[in-house]
Amino acid sequence: MDAAPARLILVIDANPDHNRIIETTLHETSGCYQIVAIASGLEALDFLYHRGIYDASPRPDIILLDLNLSDADGLDLLAEIKADHQLRRIPIVVFTLSDQSEHILKSYTLHSNCYVLKSDDLHNLASIVKRIEEFWLGIVTLPVE
Repeated sequence: MDAAPARLILVIDANPDHNRIIETTLHETSGCYQIVAIASGLEALDFLYHRGIYDASPRPDIILLDLNLSDADGLDLLAEIKADHQLRRIPIVVFTLSDQSEHILKSYTLHSNCYVLKSDDLHNLASIVKRIEEFWLGIVTLPVE
């Protein structure tokens, strides 16, 4: 029996420390994930739409999206992804430091699949990533396309 292909997790986050913790934590827990970390909202769209250097990029199984991006508004990026009929079924976990009620409400209005608050503390951040992994990659059945 063939092994299942590695799940592809697209991390869209401008903070290199957060990207490093997310990648390290996911590789420590099982290592069966392919993780693509992109710091730019515009570059993430290139990845999702197979443009430029990402012309052969695979479809992510799940997206972790920070709202604080240097070149794009995370909520605008969420809206664009969820408005596209080919991308809207990709689960998006808004994973951000913002606890502003308007960000939370708007994220759900734009059809994010959940809203998870990050921690500034890197140890706590790793713990939260493990819990996201347990739920989204251990319990949930993700769509296959």
